[in-house]
Amino acid sequence: MILKKASYYLLAICGVLIGLYPIIYFIVPNRQFGLLASKSTELLSSTLWNTMFYTHIVLGGIALLIGWLQFNKKLRLKNINLHKKVGKTYVIAVLLSALSGLYIGYFATGGIIAKSGFMTMALAWFLTTFFAFTTIKKGNIIQHQKLMIYSYAICFAAVTLRIYLPILTPIMGGFLPAYKLISWLCWVPNIVVAYIIIKYQIKTT
Repeated sequence: MILKKASYYLLAICGVLIGLYPIIYFIVPNRQFGLLASKSTELLSSTLWNTMFYTHIVLGGIALLIGWLQFNKKLRLKNINLHKKVGKTYVIAVLLSALSGLYIGYFATGGIIAKSGFMTMALAWFLTTFFAFTTIKKGNIIQHQKLMIYSYAICFAAVTLRIYLPILTPIMGGFLPAYKLISWLCWVPNIVVAYIIIKYQIKTT
């Protein structure tokens, strides 16, 4: 029980901190930092790419910021209307962030490995969230819960990416080889963890 609570609080803290991270892109005048530092001047000047990029990080940040609330059973049972409102906000944010993420994933630094990793993640995020929404509309609560766990596990890639990147960059001898690996590593293990949680912890509510 203690481990479960600690894991939940850690999830919440990481979700809030990284969920607020996109604010940096609006307050730092020089865009040559973080992942933007690896982008070409031509790409950074593209209106479409910028629209998709900011849609992705802002709405993805909102999803990360509020998604963990949906796993609080007491809050869900105490205020089901709030749960529904937060859920709808999360779904809309994810669907739009995933679609824009699919687009910017095509321009990912690192060639076909990185492109395929991030684009596959965007598709998986979109589909798990979309079907989580359709299943709850049909009244299938258990399936909805499972899909939402998968959805937030993929959403949490924003956190795991930022954990792995500073660790693997020196180990692998540079940003590019690390980034290629992380394009898959940031979310596939999260799916495995979600599967374990679903298999051993989920209960009928």
